[in-house]
Amino acid sequence: MVEGSMTQGAGQEPEMRTPTVRDFRVPAYVHEAGPYAQPPGPPPQQAGPYDRSAEPYDQAADPYVGPADPYAGPADPYVRSGPYAGPPPHGEGGAPAEVPEGYTPTERDLPVINRGDTVQVPVEPEAGRTPSPDKGPGPLYVVGDVHGYLDELVAALREKGLIDAEARWVAGTSRLWFLGDFTDRGPDGIGVIDLVMRLSAEAAAVGGYCKALMGNHELLLLGARRFGDTPVNSGAGTATFQAAWLLNGGQKTDMERLQDHHLQWMARLDAMELADGHLLVHSDTTAYLDYGDSIEAVNDTIRETLTRHDADECWDLFRKFTKRFAFRDDGGAQAVRSLLETYGGSRIVHGHSPIPYLRGDVGSEDGGDSSTPRVEEPHVYADKLAIAMDGGVTMAGKLLVQQLPLDG
Repeated sequence: MVEGSMTQGAGQEPEMRTPTVRDFRVPAYVHEAGPYAQPPGPPPQQAGPYDRSAEPYDQAADPYVGPADPYAGPADPYVRSGPYAGPPPHGEGGAPAEVPEGYTPTERDLPVINRGDTVQVPVEPEAGRTPSPDKGPGPLYVVGDVHGYLDELVAALREKGLIDAEARWVAGTSRLWFLGDFTDRGPDGIGVIDLVMRLSAEAAAVGGYCKALMGNHELLLLGARRFGDTPVNSGAGTATFQAAWLLNGGQKTDMERLQDHHLQWMARLDAMELADGHLLVHSDTTAYLDYGDSIEAVNDTIRETLTRHDADECWDLFRKFTKRFAFRDDGGAQAVRSLLETYGGSRIVHGHSPIPYLRGDVGSEDGGDSSTPRVEEPHVYADKLAIAMDGGVTMAGKLLVQQLPLDG
């Protein structure tokens, strides 16, 4: 395992060594079809900005697509039949493709409930939940790490009344922020990205919004696609993005279905944002201080770093965003204050570190057996200045969706 020492944020936190290539391992799982796979026969007609079943996809008209990525791989040969189509065939004729040596599947072995197995009842938002546009913005929600668990995400958003039974936005002017890490480990990372992109368009059309932050797994997937097995200086020897991606739960089906507009969307994500006094970030680290003294500067610096397509620069960015635990233990509250004083806000909200691991319920990053307490709500800590949102969906925990502010 490659490790590197933590870069200090203005001297606010003790030096600690944290994993940089393998930031969190989960048990191996068995591949299975997602519950949103299309049944045999013609696809249903669905209206939406990402429904490509009715007509050929026009990449030039896609608002998320910019100039072609010179590092992107060949065009994806698979076209999904609808916004929730399951993974495409892995090989010719639908046969599983040959699995590369050393690849460990990490999908979760859970029972699957197909859409036809349940009665589909439209879910209306709770009365009074969403104000009309002339009354200003609606309530603010944040979503923790998803890691490809599309089913759990859809269920959690429906539970909060943000989407209906067909996974369409019904929350009006509500505001929704995803804290990053959409792919890897779970069965349908590309399906998650497709859903978030579509909800962004649907929410904007009615005066709300659905936005997303950059997580370390977005950086990892971008690096694996752009640089593959190109050696990089890891700080502790030679490493590659491809090896790190596989070690961190990279899914072969995600890579096969990854298209240019997904790459462009990920590369343009902001790293941090301020919403209603909450400083939203992905990682519980002070490494953001290395990239600028304002939110705008940090976001611009990281975006420019990705634009330069330098493998070593991108690796250093990924390495810093894998660091964790800066806000717990002695000095944790002061580390949070250093970020709040620099970027604004009265509380920081982050994902990245699964709450059972953050709280010490499991002693290592390999934890997550039947004895691990199931997380049901966010974790408020560091003198109530920090809110952790990664419920540990990869550890049989809950995918958390929380309205802010949160008492704690």
